[in-house]
Amino acid sequence: MKILAISDFVEPLHCDLPGNSALSDVRLIVSCGDLPPDYLSSLSKTFDAPLYYIRGNHDIRYASSPPNSCINIHAQVVPFAELTILGLEGSRWYNGRPLQYTEAQMRQTIRYLRPQLRRYRHLDLVVAHAPPRHIHDAEDPCHRGFQSYRRLIDRYRPRYFLHGHIHRRFTDPSGRITQIGRTRVINCSGYYLFELEKGHE
Repeated sequence: MKILAISDFVEPLHCDLPGNSALSDVRLIVSCGDLPPDYLSSLSKTFDAPLYYIRGNHDIRYASSPPNSCINIHAQVVPFAELTILGLEGSRWYNGRPLQYTEAQMRQTIRYLRPQLRRYRHLDLVVAHAPPRHIHDAEDPCHRGFQSYRRLIDRYRPRYFLHGHIHRRFTDPSGRITQIGRTRVINCSGYYLFELEKGHE
């Protein structure tokens, strides 16, 4: 299954689509946050694919004007085809504005999700805005990752952990990826296109 992950930077994917065979047959779009809501709506329509999103720390406008025909999956475990997807919005708390969470608040959010995670028995994708602590993150208060995400990876071993928030441009796609056990942690700034095979390890 071909999945398009997007975050932080608006890319001219609409223009690239007609002549780019790599962008054909996208089955699912996931947004890791900090993108304009109309951009999300437009991509879902252009690719004729469902779009699941979580909000980044700058997506305050979504409260009054969410993206059309797109699905907010924050604090939910949702199925798509044969995949199981978990969404976690926001960043670490740094100045008290909305969509910021303390470590304790995010830990409690994940604890609340345990019954859903037990019911599905496997986890394919985590779609988050912030990265796990000490994986792709930084040391300033805004860009530190969540330690609770490291525990989530250790306990549930998702196949992919997708995040944004750490703004980088990549010339080599492998520079986005860190492997933690069976989990690929990927910085999706801009966009990242990948194939996810059905089946679970």
